[in-house]
Amino acid sequence: MRTFQAALLFLVFIACGNDKKKDNVTETQVEKQVDMSSKPFFKISLAQWSLHKAFRGGMDPFDFAKEAKAMGIDAIEYVSGLYNEQVKSLGMDAVVERLKSESEKHGVKNLLIMIDGQGNLASSDENHLNEAIEKHKKWVDAAKTLGCHSIRVNAHGDGTYEEVLEQAVVGLSRLSEYAQTKGINILVENHGGYTSNGQWLASVMAKVNMSNCGTLPDFGNFCIKRKKDGCEDEYDKYKGVTELMPYAKAVSAKSYDFDEHGNETVIDYVKMLQIVKDAGYSGYVGIEYEGSRLDEKAGIIATKKLLEKAGAEVK
Repeated sequence: MRTFQAALLFLVFIACGNDKKKDNVTETQVEKQVDMSSKPFFKISLAQWSLHKAFRGGMDPFDFAKEAKAMGIDAIEYVSGLYNEQVKSLGMDAVVERLKSESEKHGVKNLLIMIDGQGNLASSDENHLNEAIEKHKKWVDAAKTLGCHSIRVNAHGDGTYEEVLEQAVVGLSRLSEYAQTKGINILVENHGGYTSNGQWLASVMAKVNMSNCGTLPDFGNFCIKRKKDGCEDEYDKYKGVTELMPYAKAVSAKSYDFDEHGNETVIDYVKMLQIVKDAGYSGYVGIEYEGSRLDEKAGIIATKKLLEKAGAEVK
């Protein structure tokens, strides 16, 4: 009799345990459904500039893919200027092949290359413009080999508002025509000067009117004219992003510092991301931490958390 009672109690215990297990599975599934429903409408990438101090301080720039993956980010945006020495000593082809190998090794997707120091694409000097276009073509080829969709360029030049606008149209059109043969986009970022005027850059895009020429709106680069202790002429950042989003093929989430709640101190991320979503954009938003108070990696992680939180709040 005691044996029978013990067996019965054992069966009841197992049955209750199974019910509890079922309840736990159900709760977990519900939690997952909630998490899925609150995920941002975009994907997150990492701009190499976020680690520029580390790379300039001795970190191997070929470790970019590895560093990004270690922080839970699987898509990256290179900065050409961080490979100047490597290109000079090893050659462009060797650098590109190494970067491609590292990205494949760590399972990271290559998105774009930010190009600096290769000449002004809105120069009024024909020889300078030709040289700049030829230098940029090499990076178009590099982007193609890496499997990137774009290179980010600067549209700086000399002259008045209208003069630089027309010169930018010429330079960008010529470079975009070449890039089109490679399946690569030419993107202009609001990056100082006239390019930080959203209306000006949107006008350039409208005049170029090519499917592979677009913008890379940055949340924070809207200083048209700088002065020693700050910005002398600053364009409204929310207005600027709104004007640039119709042409956007990438987005840069600039961050400088965070308050006690994890929010950016000078950029309303929910407001910015609402503008991005309203424009119908659902691609990658790249982290570009440029602060000084936090360690670069801590700043990247803080920006990533803010993007996830703010993205979930966007309607």
